[in-house]
Amino acid sequence: MTGEVIFDPLLPLPLLWAAVALAVLMVGFALWRGLGGWWLRGLAAVAILAALANPSLQTEERTPLSDIVVLVVDESASQRLSDRPDQTARAVDRVRAEVAALDNTELRIVRFGDGAGDEGTMLMTALSEALAEVPRARLAGAILLTDGQLHDLDRAPSLPAPLHALLTGQEDDWDRRLVVKNAPAFAILGEEVTLTLKIEDQGAVPETMGGTTSVTVAVDGGEPQSYRVPIGQDLDVPVVLDHAGQNVIQFSVAEQPGELTDRNNAAVVQINGVRDRLRVLLVSGEPHPGERTWRNLLKSDSSVDLVHFTILRPPDKHDGVPVSELSLIAFPTRELFLDKIDEFDLIIFDRYKRRGILPAVYFDNVRNYVEKGGALLIAAGPDFAGAESIYRSPLADILPAEPSARVIEQGYRPEITDLGQRHPVTEGLKAEAGGAWGRWFRLVDLVPKRGEVVMSGIDNRPLLVLDRVGEGRVALLASDHAWLWTRGFEGGGPQLELLRRLAHWMMKEPELEEEALSATAEGQVMTITRRSLSEDPRSVEIARPDGGTDRLDLTETAPGRFTATYEGPEMGLYRLTDGTLETVIALGPAAPREFEETIASGARLDAPVAATRGGILPLHAGMPDLRTVREGRRAHGRGWLGITPRGAYLTSDVTITPLAPAWVFLLLAALLSVGAWLREGRR
Repeated sequence: MTGEVIFDPLLPLPLLWAAVALAVLMVGFALWRGLGGWWLRGLAAVAILAALANPSLQTEERTPLSDIVVLVVDESASQRLSDRPDQTARAVDRVRAEVAALDNTELRIVRFGDGAGDEGTMLMTALSEALAEVPRARLAGAILLTDGQLHDLDRAPSLPAPLHALLTGQEDDWDRRLVVKNAPAFAILGEEVTLTLKIEDQGAVPETMGGTTSVTVAVDGGEPQSYRVPIGQDLDVPVVLDHAGQNVIQFSVAEQPGELTDRNNAAVVQINGVRDRLRVLLVSGEPHPGERTWRNLLKSDSSVDLVHFTILRPPDKHDGVPVSELSLIAFPTRELFLDKIDEFDLIIFDRYKRRGILPAVYFDNVRNYVEKGGALLIAAGPDFAGAESIYRSPLADILPAEPSARVIEQGYRPEITDLGQRHPVTEGLKAEAGGAWGRWFRLVDLVPKRGEVVMSGIDNRPLLVLDRVGEGRVALLASDHAWLWTRGFEGGGPQLELLRRLAHWMMKEPELEEEALSATAEGQVMTITRRSLSEDPRSVEIARPDGGTDRLDLTETAPGRFTATYEGPEMGLYRLTDGTLETVIALGPAAPREFEETIASGARLDAPVAATRGGILPLHAGMPDLRTVREGRRAHGRGWLGITPRGAYLTSDVTITPLAPAWVFLLLAALLSVGAWLREGRR
């Protein structure tokens, strides 16, 4: 029980202070006049003022409350390295025992793991959330059990009690990490880009480690290559992308004996390869309505560099016109088909026939160009079925079908074959076009030799045949009436989209590969897609960053497309394979933020700990004792940490009793006034 005197004035405070001033003036006047009872008058005034102030005695019944010590336990990924889990467990038990030995003190333990995504160690956030549930008047201290590597120092709360840190780790801990300091998100195919790497050693590095190490580089999960590089220096690595789409480049450093972890020994760079320009050579034979359509379609794409020649004057034509007066230019056959053929990404023969302009050696060069990785598109007209067909040339070795010498002049609607429903070039074209297509009226009858027939015409005869030849690709379109779609005849058709897909497939764009395994990631969830022309069930094996594997069955969600989703348990590089194809994907960085710095250090905690006069002690030096210290005093020393008892309580009852009735003060004032009058009267 406690008691104290309180005042509940009967008058407003301004009037009460005015009465005090008046009383002081009156007593002062009496003193100035030399009245002998001035002090009695003063006591009478005090009695009256006391009556107006209404003094009372307030007594409280108080229930003492225990002090609270908060222990925040860091269980993030870096705290699972080496022997830190055992250190943490022993420290928690010791703190629990130390707090239990203190009078009227309880312990509250808060544990937290890795932050969402790649936020890292959110130590101060966990501390703030723990303190939000503790009354500030009862907080005697807070202890952080961590390695000191936090990533939210700006969220440190203010504390009315000491804040301490117990650091895990050992004196001889050391680690090696690989850092990517500069990497572009996009790069142009065939052009060199420079990545900047650095290999750093942290902690108590053994002298035997030397000044160089071996770095391994692997592109898209391919065969790795090793290089010897110095440690602690910026390394400029030139890279040239060889295919469009996502290119995954992995750099890794071999794990060394004694280092804390190899999770930061690897780094993954994902660069999207884009083509600068698509260089197309269009060679037209006999003029026809579709020639202008081909040209307009290719010129409508600003990323296409088009070289177009139309053969109008064969060398055997003699009409007596002087060459100097001809407006036509000579066809630079040697320059195009011998000297600069490798500069083109795609060659198109549009209704071209052998007219003696291109000798067999030039066609042979085109064949070699395709086998080495080039792309060839044949838009066949009636001449393809005749004796002057370019099929009667060295190109016959790479064309997927041969003409039967028959040309069918009959209306028909192009259709996508069953195989075409699964092929990325023609998949979904019918749905995108909104249904039926306009008719074509000519079809060159073909006899397929190899490849895939993805579109058909009259009586299911081949219309569009695709094939791979060596490292290159060939497409054969058995009609010259595709221009009817562009003109919108009977509703037209998707000629532009078909041509775009054909060109991208022939350029080996990853999204149009018919046999492909790919994965995309959103957060920790990856979507796996397997494209295939077969209908066999599919499954993939996933190799996790920690060395474990998972097997996942894929479901056919569309013709030729098998998909599944997989939630990665941790950030890092995942390798996927179905036994035939392989791919890699990175969820977050290969070396998460949690492993950027793994050596235990209290440097980042110096400011918030010093602000509360707390201490930072390493556990490898021994577990400190807990002591009580007065508020505002230094709360740490050699082998000990201090907490501040708060003396908090809960008021269960309050009693207010007047010190005396008002009439007592008035009677006393009257007696004192009479005494003053009598004293002054006798004088």
